[in-house]
Amino acid sequence: MSSIEEKVRSILNAKDLGDITPELCDFSLKEQNATAEAQGVQPSATSDFVPKVGQTINYIVACVMFNEHDELLMIEEAKPSCAGKWYLPAGRMEKGESITEAAARELFEETGLNAEMTTLLAVESAGGSWFRFVLTGRITGGRLKTPADADAESIQALWLRSVKEVPLRANDILNIIEIGRAYHQHQKLAKSAEGVAKQPLWHANVLPTRYPHKRNYMRVLAVARKRASNSMNILISEKNAHHFPTVEMHPNRSLHSTLRKFMIEIFGAELPQHRPHGLLSVEHGTNSEEGSDGLCLNLLVAFRPPLEEISLIGKCIWQELSSPLDETLARILSSKNASIPLNVIR
Repeated sequence: MSSIEEKVRSILNAKDLGDITPELCDFSLKEQNATAEAQGVQPSATSDFVPKVGQTINYIVACVMFNEHDELLMIEEAKPSCAGKWYLPAGRMEKGESITEAAARELFEETGLNAEMTTLLAVESAGGSWFRFVLTGRITGGRLKTPADADAESIQALWLRSVKEVPLRANDILNIIEIGRAYHQHQKLAKSAEGVAKQPLWHANVLPTRYPHKRNYMRVLAVARKRASNSMNILISEKNAHHFPTVEMHPNRSLHSTLRKFMIEIFGAELPQHRPHGLLSVEHGTNSEEGSDGLCLNLLVAFRPPLEEISLIGKCIWQELSSPLDETLARILSSKNASIPLNVIR
C-alpha cells in the first residue's frame, strides 16, 4: 500500500496526519493576499493571522441529544435578552478545551446531565472565524435541571417530543436537530438486523482528533474517476513533498469562497464541475508553543467529469487508488449521510 493510501485510511479512521508545516500548505494567507494584491484587491486579513479562542476566533459547541422515547433535550434560556425562549444545550468553547470536553461541559452546566459524546453530527461555519461543532452522545448520569436549580446558565432542561412545544430563541438549530433526529433513527434501526439492510449508509462515529495545529486549514481529498479504467483517483500536491492539497482558511471569507479560490489555483479559472461531499474528519487542539487553537477540516470533494477531461495548472497529479479503498470512497460518495455535513452559513 502506498503512503498516500495509508494517509487516506488514517483520515477515514479519524487519525491526524501530523503537523501542517509551511511546506505542506499549498495556499497560505500570505499567498492568498499576494494573489489579491496582484488583482488590485486590498487584503482583508493579515498574513500572520493566528486563531485564538475568545480573541480572534469563535468555536461554538451544540449538543443534539435524543432519548429512547425519541425526545429531544432542550434548555430554557436564562439570559435576559432571550428569557423564556428555548434552545439546544450550546455555548462557547473555552481556552485549552477540546471540542468534546467543551460539549460535555456545556451540556452539564445547562441541563444537569453528564454525557459521553459519541460523534460529530455536523460542522457549521460563518465566515472563516466562527465555527459551530454539533455533537451527540449518550447520557451517563446527573439529574435533569428544574426551575429550582435555575442559574445564569439556564432556567431548566426538558425532554421534548417536538420543538413546536416551546418558543425558540432562534430557528438556526432546526436543520441540525433534523440531522440529529435522522442519526438517532439510524442508530435505532442499526440495532435490528432487518433495519441494517434497509437503511442508507451513515458515517461511523467520528469524534474530533486532538491535534494542535498552528493555523486553520482545509485539507482537500479530491477524487475523480478515470474513464479508461473506471478507477478512482485522488489528487496529490507535489509541492515540496507529496500530500493532499491544503489551504489556510481565510478568517474573513466563507469556506466556499476560500475553497473556490484554492481550486482556481489548481485547475484554472474554468473549474471542472465538482461538489464538496462533506467532512471525513476534524482535527483540533491548542498549540501551547504558539498559543493558537488551530483546526484542520478534512474535506471530501468529488469531481463529476472523468479525469481525462480535467486540466491541472498547479503542482498536482492524480494517483490511482487500489480497489478496497476505491470501493470505500465510492460507498461514501453514494450516500449524503456517509460524511459529516459542512454547512456554510451565509
